[in-house]
Amino acid sequence: MKTLIIARHGNTFGPGDTPTRVGARTDLPLVESGKAQAKALGLHFLENGLVPDVVYVSPLLRTQHTADIILQATNTEAAIETLELLREIDYGPDENRPEEAVIARIGIEAIKLWDERAIVPKGWLVDPDKLIRGWLDFSQSIEKSEKNTFLAVTSNGAARFAPHITGDFEGFRAGFPLKLRTGAYGILQFDGDRWFAAGWDIRPEKPS
Repeated sequence: MKTLIIARHGNTFGPGDTPTRVGARTDLPLVESGKAQAKALGLHFLENGLVPDVVYVSPLLRTQHTADIILQATNTEAAIETLELLREIDYGPDENRPEEAVIARIGIEAIKLWDERAIVPKGWLVDPDKLIRGWLDFSQSIEKSEKNTFLAVTSNGAARFAPHITGDFEGFRAGFPLKLRTGAYGILQFDGDRWFAAGWDIRPEKPS
């Protein structure tokens, strides 16, 4: 059995900050709560037999910091590889803008279609077909690997195309939310014949 854990990075905004739509061109580090989320992920993976053999990150700091903290918490030295596939999408004119401004430009219905069906709003610089092909190629490389447990730390926009790996995106969408919250993860598994979703948007409790 091959297990692909797809985790979203931890928080990049703290109390008092104005959250913005952080995309491919906005490279923020984790804030303290985000570091705590990453540690919670690592401890959860350790306790549930999900310690990764290989870790993949995007070129963005928030995914790299999350992966580093996860590995510290699991006390493992798994190899880390950087994949452009895992970079957050480019939000075009809405990059790094507050959500109110984004909604004012594209409308609440466009946000709903993005969250529920991964339909890209006008102006965002996203090629869904390219992303889907990228995830499919990635899954095929995992199928051929001698390793068993893989962790991909990415961002919300990029992650929502990963379920295409299952070959049944609509079936996935009927059973799970597409969105991953910060500090949450999903699991896709390959049983030697097909890929299937074992869980999505699982967010471990932060350690006290």
